[in-house]
Amino acid sequence: QVQLVESGGGLVQAGGSLRLSCAASGRTISTYAMGWFRQAPGKEREHVAAINFNAYNTYYADSVKGRFTISRDNAKNTVYLQMNSLKPEDTAVYYCATGPLFGTAATMRQFSNFDSWGQGTQVTVSS
Repeated sequence: QVQLVESGGGLVQAGGSLRLSCAASGRTISTYAMGWFRQAPGKEREHVAAINFNAYNTYYADSVKGRFTISRDNAKNTVYLQMNSLKPEDTAVYYCATGPLFGTAATMRQFSNFDSWGQGTQVTVSS
């Protein structure tokens, strides 16, 4: 089982940037796709970004495409989410999770295909 700990959240003004980190322990993440999801109050958890095991493919929600960048460092067992041009609607708790070794873009966007989850980190964007 992989344990995941997210960090890097906080309060930022609209237009600002944050970099989230997801540190894994217990097992290497090199055989997992990794995903970032978010959940705002009263809303369902939604896909934000995913990256396959070797970083060859990345997948983004339309709402963050061009503003967010997912990356991974398997040597450090860590996944990152660089968030630029933040908007108030990006306010949510952000979670990272381990996903399948192989899968389609649709697979990588579905949270039910992801197994181990972190506790989340709060991102608040003020207008």
